[in-house]
Amino acid sequence: MMPLTFANVGEKSIIRKVGGAPEVRAHLKDLGFVAGGDVTVVAAIGGNLIVNVKESRVAISREMASKILV
Repeated sequence: MMPLTFANVGEKSIIRKVGGAPEVRAHLKDLGFVAGGDVTVVAAIGGNLIVNVKESRVAISREMASKILV
């Protein structure tokens, strides 16, 4: 397992675990980041990531992305 921040652009990954404080996990779950789900990094801009998750594009900070293990 590795943080989502280390995934390559265009690489499809499976979410293994979502960490962080309960509020952070709940927020990420609301955005569609759940264990077993697919996620693809579309772009990395200034350390922040744009990802495809649950057929939606979502921009997340590097800090949030480091809590998502793939």
